[in-house]
Amino acid sequence: MNLGAHMSTAGGVHLALERGRSIGCNAVQLFVKSNTQWSARPLEDGEIAAFRALRRTFRAGHVIAHTSYLINIASPVSALLEKSRESLALEIERCAALGIPSLVLHPGSHRGEGLGEGIERAAESLNAVFAATPKAKVAVLLENTAGAGHTIGSRFADIAAIIRGVRRKSRVGVLYDTCHGFAAGYDIRTTRAYDRTFAEFDALIGLDWLKAFHLNDSLRGLGEHLDRHVHIGAGEIGLAGFRRLVNDPRFFDRPMILETPKGEDMAEDVENLARLRGLRRGEARHMNPPG
Repeated sequence: MNLGAHMSTAGGVHLALERGRSIGCNAVQLFVKSNTQWSARPLEDGEIAAFRALRRTFRAGHVIAHTSYLINIASPVSALLEKSRESLALEIERCAALGIPSLVLHPGSHRGEGLGEGIERAAESLNAVFAATPKAKVAVLLENTAGAGHTIGSRFADIAAIIRGVRRKSRVGVLYDTCHGFAAGYDIRTTRAYDRTFAEFDALIGLDWLKAFHLNDSLRGLGEHLDRHVHIGAGEIGLAGFRRLVNDPRFFDRPMILETPKGEDMAEDVENLARLRGLRRGEARHMNPPG
């Protein structure tokens, strides 16, 4: 299967893969550096070797990374824009060293300068970063957003426009977050709504660009633009939407990653993964979501 969760790298990046394997993940997402700091300690050779050895136990493409939350490649503030580009390049190089093929990135915020300018600046940033990392075989996956404030990427047209502006298109793709999509107004709760959402994605971007998913239920309602992740089946999307997604044969080869709340023992991940696997088998309707 292709189901997994975001894992902590506490103690070393390779431990994220060990933690994922310990609870039966077939896919793992991790940070390759602190998600709240610009600086990063160098990766040690032994750490890289341990990670690469464990990575080979996963299907190709089912280990992905997520960028720091500090990065804003659409920022109109020159100092922040430059720091964001440098940090993204650093994370791409770290992914390349670890053998991680995909790095998830929020498209950023235009900070009130206008959506069009923000989209253009985001594409320019990707072009600059890809030019600075020519040997790295790492694709940046643009993640759709909930649409709060001045963020870019809540509409499929935003993401399509950024991709059009990227010269090295082999190094860009898309990750679809179910909570963000729902918050932005893309419904998947009924068959008609699900089909309409992904038909629009296909028409504006193309399903071939869709490389991975974040599976998160939404605390808040459709189109409210609030990013609040909750456990599978415990939110406004409900089980029906996730049942359609995990059983869609078009996406069986795409990693589907949980980003739902959990404790150190990862018990909630275990329960959410069991629910998703049950949905694929048609057995999960009577299971209660994690508390």
